[in-house]
Amino acid sequence: MRKVALANRWQPWKWELDAVLPDLGEFGTHPVCLEHDAHGAHWLYPGFEVTLFRDQGEGYYLNLTSTTPCWFVLWRMPEDDGAGEEAHPVPMTVTLSYNEAGRWLDAGETVENVPLAPEQREWLQAYVDQHYRPEPKQRRRPESFKAPEDRARY
Repeated sequence: MRKVALANRWQPWKWELDAVLPDLGEFGTHPVCLEHDAHGAHWLYPGFEVTLFRDQGEGYYLNLTSTTPCWFVLWRMPEDDGAGEEAHPVPMTVTLSYNEAGRWLDAGETVENVPLAPEQREWLQAYVDQHYRPEPKQRRRPESFKAPEDRARY
């Protein structure tokens, strides 16, 4: 996550998603501040596991067929505990499913995204190719295009 300084007297900074990195255990288990100065801050939040589920195949497919396939991260700001410490965001979960991210947004959550790296896109594409088959669209011909004897009678 990245804290960015703003040129705004009511809100001097904002938090935003900066990147999603593969975590092979080298980052430890606790959040860590990588950088902090007058211009902002960078925080690393290790330990998120991404599991692909067959019932989310459509969501992965929609992500891959979008303009920019991406990671979706749901994050929250903690409530002010009154201790005077500066609050920083808390990522809650990560997904590759377009549908799941949409449900989070519908629930009013903060969800941001960052593009998939080419090797991550290939990995997700291989999963979708193996486990997902889009349902064929059932096109219904409008009644006005049918012959009068074939039209439904009400």
